[in-house]
Amino acid sequence: MAAGILSRGNRFLVCQRRGDGPFPHKWEFPGGKIEAGEGARAALDRELKEELNVTVAEAREVFRHVHDYPGGTRVELVFFEVLSCEGNPRNQVFERIEWVAAGTLEELDFLEGDRPLVRALRDGALKRFSERREEPR
Repeated sequence: MAAGILSRGNRFLVCQRRGDGPFPHKWEFPGGKIEAGEGARAALDRELKEELNVTVAEAREVFRHVHDYPGGTRVELVFFEVLSCEGNPRNQVFERIEWVAAGTLEELDFLEGDRPLVRALRDGALKRFSERREEPR
């Protein structure tokens, strides 16, 4: 799975799943499955276009982990900080989308696989990622 972290100041874009699908009304970060032959970044680009009608211009991987769902489904989640995109996010597929302050993210009923990221955002991890500078090559 590839997902995007879009932010405006201390607020993050989160999406609520529709009531008529899997994990009804759970909250998540936008993104989805990586298709066969597709890399995580390409999946991010495709999913954010489909779900929010935005084109990712710049993103970098900032968080990754493996989550085991009940029933034996194991999923690797790759989260990208979206540094810039073209267009304003517009809900295409969700029940609703919201810009939520980092301190209140845990009040939402997130998918289990997204909860480690929610805790990291609460603790300021994304800010620490953003402040890192790449070493010269």
